[in-house]
Amino acid sequence: MSVHDEPAAPRGVAMPELLIGLGMLAAAGAVLWQTLAIPVSPLYSKVGPTVFPYITTGGMLVLALLLIKAAVQGGWQPDDEKETPTDWKSMGFVAAGLVANMLLIGSLGFTAASVIMFVLVCYGFGSRHPLRDLGMGLVLSLAAYFGFAKALGVNIGAGFVEDFANGAIATVTSWFGA
Repeated sequence: MSVHDEPAAPRGVAMPELLIGLGMLAAAGAVLWQTLAIPVSPLYSKVGPTVFPYITTGGMLVLALLLIKAAVQGGWQPDDEKETPTDWKSMGFVAAGLVANMLLIGSLGFTAASVIMFVLVCYGFGSRHPLRDLGMGLVLSLAAYFGFAKALGVNIGAGFVEDFANGAIATVTSWFGA
């Protein structure tokens, strides 16, 4: 019998993984709590403003329970991964991107704040091509903005970039008589 054929010794509860699962469970509870606070008009037939938040809550709940189950059974990380030290500098760039987005979205608008977040997160994940990241972030952010604002009619915070893009679109469509 080779070493690979022997069953692995049972491991105890993996606390870091358990904390992640419990955090996910708490986040699912917060989403459910906020979803229950959404006013629903009786004018909606079957699909109202709470359908997707309930689906999201359900998905988060299932994932949280799977994470907790895996943690109780010893965790999902291989032992060699657990030995890898945390890269706090990279974590700092990712956290800075998220904080920058929260602080800047009101003043700069969705697109500019999202592009800044995208560039910082990409740098945190190891990208050393800020111009490429800026371009990709701009394309993805504008696509998200116009998807929400124009297709769904949801205002997610227009700023100077969105105003410029809307002006450019209006100019181009006026050329074609639309």
